[in-house]
Amino acid sequence: MAQSTEADWVARFADDVIAEAERRAPGKKIIVASGISPSGPIHLGNLREIMVPHLVADEIKRRGVPCEHILSWDDFDRYRKVPAGYDPSYAEHIGKPLTSVPAPEGSSYETWSDHFKAPFREALAALGVEVTEISQTVEYTSGAYREQILHAMRERRRIDEVLGRYRTKKKGGGEEQDDEEATLAQAPEYFPYKPYCSACGKDTTTVLAYDDDTTDLTYECQDCGNRETVRLSEFDRGKLVWKVDWPMRWAFKGVDFEPSGVDHQSPGSSWMVGQQLVREIFGAEPPIGPMYAFVGISGMAKMSSSKGGVPIAADALQIMEPQLLRWLYARRRPNQAFNISFGDEISRTYDEWDALERKVAEGTAAPVDLAVHSRAASTASGELPTTPRKLPYRTLASVVDITTGDEEQTLRILRDFDQEQPLASLDEARPRLDCAERWVNTHVEPEARTQVRTEPDAKALAALSGEEREALKLLVDGLPEHWSLDGLTTLVYGVPKIQAGFAPDAKPTPEMKVAQRSFFALLYKLLVGRDTGPRLPTLLLAVGQDRVRELLAAS
Repeated sequence: MAQSTEADWVARFADDVIAEAERRAPGKKIIVASGISPSGPIHLGNLREIMVPHLVADEIKRRGVPCEHILSWDDFDRYRKVPAGYDPSYAEHIGKPLTSVPAPEGSSYETWSDHFKAPFREALAALGVEVTEISQTVEYTSGAYREQILHAMRERRRIDEVLGRYRTKKKGGGEEQDDEEATLAQAPEYFPYKPYCSACGKDTTTVLAYDDDTTDLTYECQDCGNRETVRLSEFDRGKLVWKVDWPMRWAFKGVDFEPSGVDHQSPGSSWMVGQQLVREIFGAEPPIGPMYAFVGISGMAKMSSSKGGVPIAADALQIMEPQLLRWLYARRRPNQAFNISFGDEISRTYDEWDALERKVAEGTAAPVDLAVHSRAASTASGELPTTPRKLPYRTLASVVDITTGDEEQTLRILRDFDQEQPLASLDEARPRLDCAERWVNTHVEPEARTQVRTEPDAKALAALSGEEREALKLLVDGLPEHWSLDGLTTLVYGVPKIQAGFAPDAKPTPEMKVAQRSFFALLYKLLVGRDTGPRLPTLLLAVGQDRVRELLAAS
């Protein structure tokens, strides 16, 4: 069944997972897993927690092997801090489960966790990611883990011994649960369970005593002073501490593959400890679990949900087609960090994607590139919706910038791009056109927007040299014959060559490139009043022949 392809990380992991699952339990459905805490905006770094197992699960499904991708919402985790930009008064809820914290003001959802889950769910649907959602609040409060909890409490001394092997090791500095573990380690007796207080609803509790026979558990809340004894075999308002909870779930669900971030795989971290606990306490094997590196945003530090102000998947899908966003995650090995740009580099990223699509269409793409393209453009369930006419992203952005989104003008310009197969309607260029328009409207500073002159710059035209006047005349005279994107590209680059006595298609010399740059700067100054602007062929098409003649007419 192995179908490994050199340098194809998805295929290699699929091979390994299928082989290991068959060794453990022949014929069992393969389970790959992700876990996300909806404590704040679920950013593009969190998306890697989904995309790595999704791509592997999808590859397994393509091979006809039964596989399920489960997404555990860690919504029974404590509310740790108020993310930047949110009402500071929400600090009063710190310590409660995320599902017990009200949604931010103005939200259409009831709880904090549902508010942040919703846009992520929509993004996953747009990306073609199929998951089985599991709410840890529902699992814990329904008693689904009752036997596992009681087992962990009976084995608390052995668990403490395993954890003790790592407590002297240097912490990786990335796990928020380290404080929790340190507190528990300092208590007179270690208990791997944290109840939420019945009075105030917070986890600011300390377990004082536990009886293995009766399962009576006594705790005291440091926040409100409540002290009570509950029967753990019936009590469902608490959870195992993280480093025990995670391996318990591996065993409970039979997880075969689950990656985790670099902060989870440092010495003494939950991944390292979990591998011991799942074997020694819960009698199961740990999943195959590669480490994945961080995803950054150009110009921003490492993303953190609790810090707020970070782009989420829905933000990316406003300006990128799903295929492009999938490709960014599919083309990099999990241990490779990469940045996603919301700035000018997005056009270059689209150019790279379009170049790959052309190679695929022409049959010249390498096998690995073919595989990556397939995973970006489709899933085991079928092809993702795509733009029928894929005009360059930078071109679309330039056009909507110049026309300020006027659909009639936009269609007029785009029709001129390909006179042999003119665009029939803007729908043929969607959704890419809409993505480009949203990018211009939300990520281009107002002062950088293109404003075409309303009248000729009489002073600049009067000061033109004879050579400059000749260049403008050559350009204007050549407009009718070259009025297409390719034709105008040939014309604007060719005018300085013709002036120097060369053919329009001659290879430019270094001196010629200098002359071309000077000519381009002149055109920008006369058309938009700046030294730079959108690509000149696009700009000329947008302005229109009549207006170009008017603005470049040297008397």
